[in-house]
Parts: sequence; structure tokens; C-alpha cells
Amino acid sequence: MHVFVTGGSGLTGPAVVTELINAGHTVTGLARSDAAAARLEALGATPHRGSLDDLNSLRRGAEAADGVLHMAFGGGDFADPDALMRRDRTEIETLGGALAHSGKPLVITSGTLVMPAGRESTEHDAPDDHGIAAFRIAGERACLAFADQGVRASVVRLAPTVHGPGDYGFIGMLVDTARKTGTSAYVGDGANRWPAVHRLDAAVLFRLALEKAPAGSVLHGAAENVPFRSIAETIARGLDIPAVSLTPEEAATHYVSPFMATVYGVDAPVSSAFTRELLGWSPTGPGLLEDVAEGDYL
Repeated sequence: MHVFVTGGSGLTGPAVVTELINAGHTVTGLARSDAAAARLEALGATPHRGSLDDLNSLRRGAEAADGVLHMAFGGGDFADPDALMRRDRTEIETLGGALAHSGKPLVITSGTLVMPAGRESTEHDAPDDHGIAAFRIAGERACLAFADQGVRASVVRLAPTVHGPGDYGFIGMLVDTARKTGTSAYVGDGANRWPAVHRLDAAVLFRLALEKAPAGSVLHGAAENVPFRSIAETIARGLDIPAVSLTPEEAATHYVSPFMATVYGVDAPVSSAFTRELLGWSPTGPGLLEDVAEGDYL
């Protein structure tokens, strides 16, 4: 399969590109810079110069491919989630429109934080239109609508932490805050559950979704749900600093922003049982706590 990939030169993208190529697929990757193009070439992919704002470029890339994997997101102001939502939806509608009535796969990326907080959500549960990641839901719906237009459309909801070497996401930011403040913090009793998946396991899931996910599938890319206090305590041991509990009010000033305090305090467990059964996905990478303790985070 010739796959057009967006986000292939980012943090998770190179692992996905490598997984696809090793499985015998060819990859063309969207590249908005010389550096991104060079990174894709080094992985064995063909660069396709353009950007998420260049809808004609997105359309051409999709039309020339046997399938599309859309991982890129952002490029705007996260203080304006409505603008991010509109941008994401427009990109997905452009890619899906190029594949309409072809039977080809379109796999897009969302996040498990779209799901309701406070209970373990499955792939069949409805997302929370008022949750902290609600701005991702419009993109999900835009993608799934193409299942009725002859596209094998599916959504991969990734855990908020896709961990592995060089991770600068939520856990990397948490470690940075711990270094700067001298304390490794959690909110309340820290019993809130945090989904995570290793980068290489996420890459396998994306490949499986491209190869065989039925049209209209929603998939959960989460290998485990980890109590947030355990994450904070693992960081504390590694840095030889205390682990402390914060009230929500204290967390709002301790972390880099009140929004991040909300994210770190949310109880957001998900199940991936349906995804594993449907695609035969079986995560094998190290767990988050092992990766924090023994990887390069500390």
C-alpha cells in the first residue's frame, strides 16, 4: 500500500513511518520544511512538500495514495480551541473528499481525553462534548462521516501519553516542572487514572488500522491506565525530591498553566479491549512507570 502520511516527521510519526515501511508499505510524508523533508528521507519515505494550510497539497497527496494516515494536529493557538477544531475538520474533510467512493482507508488521530471523565470508557461510548478535549470531536465526526461515502474511515484515539525516547509531551513537561520546583506533584489523592501507550505499540496500531480496520471504526490506543500518584512518585524517586499532593487551587499555579493542572488532575481511564480483539493488537512495549524510571525522562 502507498500511504500518504501527515505528521510523519514529528515525535510519534517516525516510529509509524518505520513500522509501515518495515511491513512492506511505501510512504509519502507531508513536509513543510527542509528539515522535515530530510527526516522523512532518512526514514525511507518520500517527502511531499506542503503544509496543513495548503489544502490543494493535502488533496494531491491523498489522491495519489492507496490510503491516508492523518496524525498532524495543531499549528494554531491552543487558546482558541474553536479555531483548532475548524482547522482540523477542514483538513480531514479535504483528505476524505479526495478518497470518496474509492474504498481506500483514511485513518485520523484523536485522543482518549475526548471521553467522559470519572469512569472507564470503551470505544463504543460517546465522547464528551463538554470535556477538556472536545475540540477533537468535530474531526472524529468528519472522518467517520466518510464511512458512508465509500471510504474505509477510522479514528485512532491515542492515550494522552505516547511514551518513549525524547518524549516532550505531558510526562516530559511534568518532569520539567518537578525539576524547576523541587517537588513532584499530583492533584488530590492522585488516584486519577492516566492512559498511556508506548510509541512502538502505537505505531503498530496505526499500521493495523490502515490495513484492516472496518469503515466507521473507533479505536483506543491505550495500553494501560496508571494512577497519577504513581507517576509522580516514580519521578520523585528518580530526581530524589519529595512527591506532594496539591489542591486544585495550588495545582493551578504549580504547573505551567491552569489548563495543565486540569489535565493532570482528570480521571480519564479507557478500555482498549475492543481494539485489541478487532485488530489483534497486543501491546508489548514497556509500561509508563518502567519507561519513566529506566528511560531518558530523568
